[in-house]
Amino acid sequence: MTMAMVDSFEKIPVRIHANSKEGSKYVAAEIAQLIREKQAQGKHCVLGLATGSTPISMYAELVRLHREEGLSFKNVISFNLDEYYPIDKDAFQSYWSFMHRHLFNHVDIDPANIHLPGGDWPKDEIKKYCAAYEERIEKAGGIDLQVLGIGNNGHIGFNEPGSSISSRTRLVNLDNNTRISNAYEFENISKVPRLAVTMGISTILKARRILLMAWGMKAAIVARAVEGDVTEQVPASILQQHQDCTFVIDESASAELTRIKSPWLTGECEWTPKMIKRAVINLALELNKTVLSLTAHDYNEHGLSDLLVEKGDAYEINLQVFYMLRDSLTGWPGGKPNAVIPGHPERSNPYPKRSLIFSPHPDDDIISMGGTFMRLHDQGHEVHVAYQTSGNIAVTDEFVTRFIDFAVGFEEMFGIDNHKSQEILTAARTFIASKQKDQRDTAQIRAIKGLIRRCEAKATCRYVGLTDDRCHFMNLPFYETGTVEKNPMGEADIDITMALLRKLKPQQIFCAGDLADPHGTHKVCLDIIFESMRRLKAAGEAWVNDCWVWLYKGAWQEWDISEIEMAIPMSPDQVMKKRFGIFIHQSQKDMVPFQGTDSREFWQRAEDRNANTANLYALLGMTKYAAMEAFVRWHY
Repeated sequence: MTMAMVDSFEKIPVRIHANSKEGSKYVAAEIAQLIREKQAQGKHCVLGLATGSTPISMYAELVRLHREEGLSFKNVISFNLDEYYPIDKDAFQSYWSFMHRHLFNHVDIDPANIHLPGGDWPKDEIKKYCAAYEERIEKAGGIDLQVLGIGNNGHIGFNEPGSSISSRTRLVNLDNNTRISNAYEFENISKVPRLAVTMGISTILKARRILLMAWGMKAAIVARAVEGDVTEQVPASILQQHQDCTFVIDESASAELTRIKSPWLTGECEWTPKMIKRAVINLALELNKTVLSLTAHDYNEHGLSDLLVEKGDAYEINLQVFYMLRDSLTGWPGGKPNAVIPGHPERSNPYPKRSLIFSPHPDDDIISMGGTFMRLHDQGHEVHVAYQTSGNIAVTDEFVTRFIDFAVGFEEMFGIDNHKSQEILTAARTFIASKQKDQRDTAQIRAIKGLIRRCEAKATCRYVGLTDDRCHFMNLPFYETGTVEKNPMGEADIDITMALLRKLKPQQIFCAGDLADPHGTHKVCLDIIFESMRRLKAAGEAWVNDCWVWLYKGAWQEWDISEIEMAIPMSPDQVMKKRFGIFIHQSQKDMVPFQGTDSREFWQRAEDRNANTANLYALLGMTKYAAMEAFVRWHY
């Protein structure tokens, strides 16, 4: 059997799917097949199950298979990986609640066959309870198939870096990075438990089959687990020692694998312009050289000899990439009027353009593309902003109380006697004062929180120079659940989006391609835009063919420099002006709710990423700017 070059890098089989939905369907199909095989043999099927955002789509597919294709779970025995400690099992954030909400309440599994570690186990007897959990797994015959996710630090279950390969079910301390990553499930980081009960690595490795799923921003840790050395500092890397483990990932999570990042090292490679750009930029950055200073020796010594053979002289290749980088830089995001610039990323005409910025939350516009936003307006374009969601869950109760105090004081100061508003404010204050842990906000409280964010967004638009009629608040229904967990994209979301697009008929659209957003709102918002544009195009609406769509990042991560198709330089003054625009969002200042793995405030993240993009361009031989915002065009 001939070993492919990719196998010499990937020490665990990896299946790459176009997106998390397709990957989830694959895993669900394998689980369903195993359940049916065991049913045919008259045996139980013992599943090890995971929680978190990663398996949600997979559980949804299993529920669909049960409802529409008759998949029965009567022979399934389940053991969950872990649970927060301490936590009431009825708490919304508990994994007991999660599993019942997403799977157990919707299938015909015998409740007696459901096993989860207890977040309410007595602390002084927890070792006994953990040993009993191990015994129940052994009594069931061991786990047939274990489903896993992977943490940004490589943890599997809650086995943090440093966990022993011999570890069994036990109480563990949660790494602070893990708590920050999971803060999206809670109101803020302080509410995330510091302990958890988890199956050990030894317990996981005893499973006969393991499927690890990873989506989105997990690329770096996936590459370390799959291609790096086996080390307890990256617990997932220990899965290299398992006899039947497969990683199931999406394209985003595959980005750092050698076959994706540097395919020229794994065998045959098609040298498209994009591939050449990526290879040369990676080489230049690795050697700390400008693009134009790379030599044939550099190419030959770093795995790019085939590129020289196919394309010839190193200097000509350098020039090709240099021009690509140069042409992506522009101070005219709407196109430079009355100019013919063949390599410019945007068209000169029409001018002025009607530009529509979609902002998933009420601050993504200013955080991710504030400099470009201001420049579009200053250069005479008709700029509109569409705020897709209310962003209400990211407003703290303390901030609501502050605004209630202001509203009450305002009415008292000016002698306004409005009984209805007094009733609303009194009810809101009473609810917050008596609010129980994990209690969902009332519709009234959510409306107040949404109003706070709407006012901040309008103030930002005025700061840039827009009139109120250029601000559009969509309040997409998928978001309005009152919890961190959102509904999937629905027809109502698409209808609202298509109606706005038909009304404005923009020539240019900007939307968030930042899919690392930890609670998934950006991904749903982007899917809604994509689906709306596809339907409008299919309906034959002529304006769609002349509308260019640009994707921005910045709040959570930035585009790889080799991907960037339009980079907007910013001066130090423009950086400061953008910062002050972000500061208008006071409800998000000082403490970032649902911040993901990054503890910095959004203005700090944005400035650091914008400065880093500018520095990378300078390292490659371009002009040094204070900062840059970056965009990639979406073709539909």
